Amino acid sequence: MLFLMGSLDLFLKMDAVEGSNRAKYECLLFDMDDTLYPMSSGLNLACRKNIEDYMLQHLNIEESEVPRMCLELYREYGTTMAGLKALGYEFDDDEFHAYVHGRLPYESLKPDPVLRNLLLSMPQRKIIFTNADREHAAQVLNRLGLEGCFEGVICFETLNPPPEPTEYNEELEGNGVCKEGASEPEDNAADMAESNSFCPRSPILCKPSVEAIEAAIRIANVDPKKTIFFDDSARNIASGKAAGLHTVIVGSSVLVPGADHALGSIHNIKEALPEIWEGEEGEQLEQVIQSTAVETVVLA
Repeated sequence: MLFLMGSLDLFLKMDAVEGSNRAKYECLLFDMDDTLYPMSSGLNLACRKNIEDYMLQHLNIEESEVPRMCLELYREYGTTMAGLKALGYEFDDDEFHAYVHGRLPYESLKPDPVLRNLLLSMPQRKIIFTNADREHAAQVLNRLGLEGCFEGVICFETLNPPPEPTEYNEELEGNGVCKEGASEPEDNAADMAESNSFCPRSPILCKPSVEAIEAAIRIANVDPKKTIFFDDSARNIASGKAAGLHTVIVGSSVLVPGADHALGSIHNIKEALPEIWEGEEGEQLEQVIQSTAVETVVLA
């Protein structure tokens, strides 16, 4: 898998397949975890366990508080990591991701040739939009055998690039002075335990924030009215609809607020959304795509 750093126009193909502009939809935006593979894989539970271990071992949070705090922060901020940052906990993003994702049982993910063929037969641009980091995205797509199916990956690093160091900030930190907006994590954690009426803003940009989804739309340079967003989270779906996207809840046969369609499995996509293939000769298109070597790039 090829990883590129820089602006989108360096590596996104605006017209990946000739004729895609005739289709009703121009882009398909896919969540990854628990969307391209089922939750029964066990990665979700393993990831939560790793996060709780990190909170206990590296952030020294009281063991009895960790499970509740982990869940509450996830519900409030979209990811526990974003919530921890909002409370003022300081830790390295890459180290957190390496700890949480580096020990996942990726071997439980198997190649999915059925999904691969479905994706390759779709004439639209296809982009991954995940809260996860690029290394995790690469691992998952590789294990599922889906490399080359997507023209790009919008991930944690895309929406949260590392800040440029400045002499002013370095001088403040060197003198032991907290930068504006910083606070003691213990106090914030105590405040949250007492009341949920005030939740500090997280410096992390991620789903289900409408701002994050709008940022992804700008980065991908797509028309939301001609883009379908697939996700397993009801909150993400609601935010996607608020951002103007067509929406599909995956992993549920029941519509949730903001969802235009519901898929019990991503494999049901052709039966539920035949319009994706309208106006295209699917078999010929698939042959064209399969004969072309395409690397998935990460938009970061």
